[in-house]
Amino acid sequence: MNEIVKLSEMRQGFCPVDHPTVKMGRVGVLLVNLGTPEGTDYWSMRRYLKEFLSDKRVIETSRLLWWPILNLIILTKRPGPKGRDYASIWNNERDEGPLKTITRAQAEDLAVHLKAVAGDKVTVDWAMRYGKPEMRERIHALLEQGCDRILLVPLYPQYAAATSATVCDQAFRALMDMRWQPAIRVSPPYHDDPVYIDALVTSMKRDLAKLPFEPEVVLVSFHGVPKEYLLKGDPYHCQCVKTWRLMREAFGLPPDKFRMSFQSRFGGDEWLQPYTDKTVEALAESGIKRMAIVAPGFSADCLETLEELDVENREIFMHHGGEQFAYLPCLNDSEEGMRVIRHIAERELQGWI
Repeated sequence: MNEIVKLSEMRQGFCPVDHPTVKMGRVGVLLVNLGTPEGTDYWSMRRYLKEFLSDKRVIETSRLLWWPILNLIILTKRPGPKGRDYASIWNNERDEGPLKTITRAQAEDLAVHLKAVAGDKVTVDWAMRYGKPEMRERIHALLEQGCDRILLVPLYPQYAAATSATVCDQAFRALMDMRWQPAIRVSPPYHDDPVYIDALVTSMKRDLAKLPFEPEVVLVSFHGVPKEYLLKGDPYHCQCVKTWRLMREAFGLPPDKFRMSFQSRFGGDEWLQPYTDKTVEALAESGIKRMAIVAPGFSADCLETLEELDVENREIFMHHGGEQFAYLPCLNDSEEGMRVIRHIAERELQGWI
């Protein structure tokens, strides 16, 4: 039911006539991605990095050790260089990071699709775990529109405590302050979903066909996490490996032609290996002249793909003897990408619409 309903009417007059009017009966879908700073200046970057790196799911180091490192070193030195990196990929027309532009487009496309499926019963919104739009704000916005059932869709194909779990943490923190909590569903990771694998392979084959060269090696790069997280029981590594294996089998390539690696490490601890930058360097030094790289763990292009892979790793490859390098875009809001998000939403909304 989409109209405003009085609880007293719902309960046939057993409630006081002055019972507050509420909205109810709608279903909300909230797409959530990692986040992006509000600007590329020092203070915008500092605020974003502080929120992100203060999350105990992201950095599990003792707070007594981490607090001085974060506040006295990292938040002093990193905002400037990171701001310049963001500036190189910034959507200047909208004055926002590309992750925000793409996530908004994904939500708008999904809203059109679900309206055709369920009419006006479903409201689709989007949020960022760090930065804006804030999850708490968008959950409240859905409630104000009468959504007493909300599906959270963390846009991470592979589960990690530092990504998927912290989305749930933030959502449940918002619920803790609510007298009338909505029913919540959380879509599970989709690392081995056939629709996701097919979308990746279809998109890659299309993009590879456009290249003026044939890569000798395709490198599949996933975001890294500290190795300690794997040893504590995080399933992320295993899910990344399975995604890579299913992609490789679909392409029909041997492991030496279709490799995998992990990127974006920082600090002195060991992270999941092999490392992307070291792998790219080794490929070039081994005589590989043509390569392509893709990042299937990202549902939307962002700093880690557009700058780290397409710029930094391109430079590494060329500097060590490579000649032709291609970065293949994420699924984003392409037809293949939206096929995955529509599939997940419709599957998890069963029984609600």
